[in-house]
Amino acid sequence: MNDLVLRMQGITKRFYAVTALKEVNLDLRRGEVHALVGENGAGKSTLMKILSGSYPFHSYEGEVQIEGRPARFTSTRDAEQAGIEMIYQEISLNPELSVAENIFLGKLPRRALRWFIDWKKTHALAREALAQVGLEVAPTQVVRLLSTSQQQMISIAKAMYRRPRILVLDEPTSALTDRETETLMRILHRLRGEGISCIYISHKLEEVFNIADRITVLRDGSVISTTPRAEVVAARVVEDMVGRKIEMMYPKVRLPIGQEVLRVENLTVPSRIPGRNIVENLSFNLRAGEILGLGGLVGSGRSEVANAIFGSYRRSAGRFFLDGQPVSLSSPREAIHCRMGLLTEDRRVSGFVGTMSIRENVSLASFRKIFGPLFLRRGAERREVQTLSGQLNIKTPSIETNVLTLSGGNQQKVVLAKWLMTEVRVLFLDEPTRGIDVGAKVEVYNLMTELARKGVAIVMISSELPELLAMCDRFLVLYGGAIRGRFEREEVSEHKFMSAATRVG
Repeated sequence: MNDLVLRMQGITKRFYAVTALKEVNLDLRRGEVHALVGENGAGKSTLMKILSGSYPFHSYEGEVQIEGRPARFTSTRDAEQAGIEMIYQEISLNPELSVAENIFLGKLPRRALRWFIDWKKTHALAREALAQVGLEVAPTQVVRLLSTSQQQMISIAKAMYRRPRILVLDEPTSALTDRETETLMRILHRLRGEGISCIYISHKLEEVFNIADRITVLRDGSVISTTPRAEVVAARVVEDMVGRKIEMMYPKVRLPIGQEVLRVENLTVPSRIPGRNIVENLSFNLRAGEILGLGGLVGSGRSEVANAIFGSYRRSAGRFFLDGQPVSLSSPREAIHCRMGLLTEDRRVSGFVGTMSIRENVSLASFRKIFGPLFLRRGAERREVQTLSGQLNIKTPSIETNVLTLSGGNQQKVVLAKWLMTEVRVLFLDEPTRGIDVGAKVEVYNLMTELARKGVAIVMISSELPELLAMCDRFLVLYGGAIRGRFEREEVSEHKFMSAATRVG
């Protein structure tokens, strides 16, 4: 009992008629990494928002205890003062401030005269914090100029430097490179040795099995199981998460490949640095019913290729042909008119509009389809959105629900529904399963297969090599903005793929 740092007992949280958490019990021991897993919408984030003070005391039922004493947080500040730090999946830094200002936001070191900031000390301490996570950036660097993975490492450095009693990590590696993920795992091992307790939320079950001391599964707002790592059976954890057996993780079906739909010639995308290109003279084709895997390490130019073709990134050269006919694709509007779609890497930034409902987001790219002689045909719009919502199993009480209230997996489905409503012929999927649970991933894979069956040509970009190799018919591997490997499904292997991606071997 003495080693319990946290105990959450009988936690119930309701949102009007919806019960998000039902009598949840969770405890955390000193120096323990306790993993919390479950499908999107299972209640993980709601439970952590109670712990972090985002949902204040009296807005839920049950009790939270920190080291045996009742903790009644009315704000996130109360939780921070109790030694609880959160690292969120959605990066919560101020992009216009420097790295150092973000790390010490609200706690900037002061000089003897309290109204003056000690910048020399601030930058020195920031360098120490960055060194802990192995990140080599200048403390004075403006955050918006850094990559997503660098920003996430800064969030981790910020939380670590405050020496928390309890550290909560919500999908911390979703934006990290493999090397940064390894660094984070080493940090967590060190924290465990220093007696700091961690709650680790992730859909990457390999990470969970490697780092966690215990694993708790939530489903539909209830605790299904809590298992010590030594007793964990991977298949059982997945079954507990989704409430059913998943017979096949990657439901790939070999389908006939049709004629060429899209051809790209000599695509060049310039970088911010004069005289340098992110992508240079890249050419490939894409056929009806084909899933083309576009792979490579972070920074290889994968996302830039998709965005440049779609017209959302500037390009300095490139020609495009649809069904053998030249098209300009100078803007996303033209790409949509040509029945192309792009599911972007970061759904919150460029996938949906947070102030809009599910209905409004799904029909956002289909105005020509739902616009009548004078007015929007609201009835037709609602019927089609309702149909797509059912087909994709979007968990929501109504299509009028604000998209921000949905779980990550359901938000991803809303973005997919937006492109399905346009009746796409060419679909770019950039990290389509990032930050979503096992069950939702299988649903995405099944949807890809059904689209390919209907003749949709798909380009899939993914940092998860097993899913890329399992789901694609053909592969292009990028390194330094150029194609360094072309493989058919029958000849590809992880070794060949990574050799091309790293130019080693």
